[in-house]
Amino acid sequence: MQTNILEYLERTAPRLPDKVAYSDGSFDMSFGELYRVSRAIGSALIERGYKKSPVVILMNKHPREIAAFYGTVYAGGFYVPLDPEMPAHRMQLILENVGARVMIVDEKGEKLARTLDFDGEILSYEELSAHREDTLALACVREKQIDTDPIYIVFTSGSTGIPKGVVACHRSVIDYVEALCEALPFSEETVFANQTPLFFDAPLKELMPVIKYGATAYLVPKKYFLFPMMLCDFLNEHRVNTVCWVVSALTMISSMGVLEKNPPKYLHTVAFGSEVFPLRQYELWRAALPNARFFNLYGPTEATGMSCYWRAERALEEGEPIPVGVPFRNTALLLIGEDGREVADGETGEIYLRGTCVTLGYYNNPEKTAEAFVQNPLQSAYPETVYRTGDLGYINRHGELVFVSRKDAQIKHMGHRIELGEIESAAAALEGVFRACALYDKEAQKILLYYTGSIAEDVLNGHLRTYLPRYMLPALCRRLDRMPLTPNGKLDRRTLAERHDG
Repeated sequence: MQTNILEYLERTAPRLPDKVAYSDGSFDMSFGELYRVSRAIGSALIERGYKKSPVVILMNKHPREIAAFYGTVYAGGFYVPLDPEMPAHRMQLILENVGARVMIVDEKGEKLARTLDFDGEILSYEELSAHREDTLALACVREKQIDTDPIYIVFTSGSTGIPKGVVACHRSVIDYVEALCEALPFSEETVFANQTPLFFDAPLKELMPVIKYGATAYLVPKKYFLFPMMLCDFLNEHRVNTVCWVVSALTMISSMGVLEKNPPKYLHTVAFGSEVFPLRQYELWRAALPNARFFNLYGPTEATGMSCYWRAERALEEGEPIPVGVPFRNTALLLIGEDGREVADGETGEIYLRGTCVTLGYYNNPEKTAEAFVQNPLQSAYPETVYRTGDLGYINRHGELVFVSRKDAQIKHMGHRIELGEIESAAAALEGVFRACALYDKEAQKILLYYTGSIAEDVLNGHLRTYLPRYMLPALCRRLDRMPLTPNGKLDRRTLAERHDG
């Protein structure tokens, strides 16, 4: 039984030492080099007394950063990725929470590190990667590692503005990777294009299958996501055949007409998640890539990444939302009503997840951990921790989970309980609307709708009157040139809310 994620790399590197594992289009790192550098970094960290410790990694998105991740795990530690583009205040909050004694930096990271309040040792990647491998020390660490040891902490945004550090272990990541690779058609021939920053859990979808199969992943430079034509050039130049992207990245291409002018011609697998895919944009992708396989993925960081999947093997009925499907192997979901009981099929309940996908909790934050990582509400005979997602969903007549909205996106307005996601879906279904985001101003008791597209605000308002009841109509429809996005490409609802407040 596999108990350590590094076993993937240790099986693949001797078999494919010269093949490119990770690249940013300019710099390639082979499996052989990845293996050598990771073990060198692990040896250096052990020698300096940093085994089984949190290791902060402040580097640009680059193949070297991934080697630093694996090097930390070789030392028996767990990596805490930061990014030079993060706000300094956020980085400082993370450093205070983690309390790490060491930080690995590249050239840019070192300059930033000197501006932060960090009392630990700052180590250069270049110096660590040139360290002599200590085979005996690495073996001693491995002998004492178990599969519930943590391997990373990634920080999500907290509702109070204080980031929460999700701690994942070998077991949860291994089981996630195995289940993901059963559900999606990855192989040694897979060529990924990574879209998300490396300081989230989302890149696991590319990083882990690469070392499992001997595939290749291109870390797409951020600048290309501002220019969709250049982005598709990049995908075609590197013969990318698989993407696992947030919806915003895909709709940027389809809404600009690039699929007609310069389609990503090698793509055969398109997985999307983290947001609801507007049906109009989804159909544009299906029409442009008729032979490709499409997958909708769903899951929170606190459950290691994605927990459910839906293969687009059937036509959707008119107005039917894209389901998020069924749980991965060895993952179970519960739909719990407000009375604490399981709801019937077709009824909406809060999504709880159970299984080895559930992570270890929030680092140094027992209060928030206790709120979200709870006892299974359906049994009290023995301790069983499940994750309470805060998402609402229901099971459709096909036995598939359908995501409805965040629980905090359900509002009470004019005496009616309303899902803001329903308003967004109605707007996104209209010709000339690319993306839509509905918010609720509690103080003014008004629904607000922001959107991108070519349709005029008054025309959109008029159309919505034929699709939505009066109590669901937005008091304001505001067209934007560009939707604000979070660093991993999701809609930034908080920034939109602040823009309205301002």
